[in-house]
Amino acid sequence: MGETGADFLIFNLHFGLPATSALMGVLLAGFLFVQVKAKRYIPWLYWMTVVMVSIVGTLITDNLTDNLGVPLEVSTIAFSALLVVAFWLWYSVEQSLSIHSIYTARRELFYWAAILFTFALGTAAGDLMAESVGLGYATSALIFGVVIALITTGFYAFKLNGVLAFWLAYIITRPLGASIGDWLSQDAANGGLGLGTVGTTAVFLAAILGLVGYLTVSHVDAPRLAENAA
Repeated sequence: MGETGADFLIFNLHFGLPATSALMGVLLAGFLFVQVKAKRYIPWLYWMTVVMVSIVGTLITDNLTDNLGVPLEVSTIAFSALLVVAFWLWYSVEQSLSIHSIYTARRELFYWAAILFTFALGTAAGDLMAESVGLGYATSALIFGVVIALITTGFYAFKLNGVLAFWLAYIITRPLGASIGDWLSQDAANGGLGLGTVGTTAVFLAAILGLVGYLTVSHVDAPRLAENAA
C-alpha cells in the first residue's frame, strides 16, 4: 500500500513528490499523535497509522532517489544502519524489543521509529533488487517470500527466538510488499501485470479495510493483560 499509494498521489492525482511528501508528513504526525495518546489498542487507528508510515517511508526513499540522486545501494545500507541503531537504542533504554511490552509512550515511539525505517528500507531494498540488480519485481518478491518462509521454519522447527523471528519477518515484509505492489502496478514492458497504481491501490485498500474490519469485530488481536505485563 505504501508503494502504490504514494505513486497514486504523486502521478494519478498529480500532487507531485514535494506536495505529497508534505501532506503525508502532516497526516502521519496527526495520526501518530492520536495513536500514542490512545489509552488502548484501537484497530482502525493503529492500522491507519501503519498505512501513513508506509507511505511516508516510501516517500523518504523516493525523495532521496529522485530529488537528491542518492543511489539505492546507499539508501539500503543507510536505512539498514539506522534500523540497527534504532533497535540498539530501544533495547539499551528499555531492555526489551518485544511488541508485547509496549505499554508506555516512550516504548511506542521507539516502535514507530523502527517501523518507519523498515518501510524506507523496504522501498530501497525492493527497488534495488528489482531494478538496479535487474531481477525483476516477480523474482524479487519470490526471493523475499522464501526468506520469510525460512524465518518461519526457523521459529517453528528450530526454536528461533520469537522476538528475533518477528522482527526479521516484519522487516522482510516491507521489500516483499514493495515488490508485489510494483509487480501488480507496472506495465508488462517493465515486468509487471499492468494493473496500474489505481487498480493496485484499490485492491490493497480493500484488503486492508476487510482485515481491519475483521479485527475490529473479532478482537482476535486484542492485547492480553498477561502479555502487557511481560
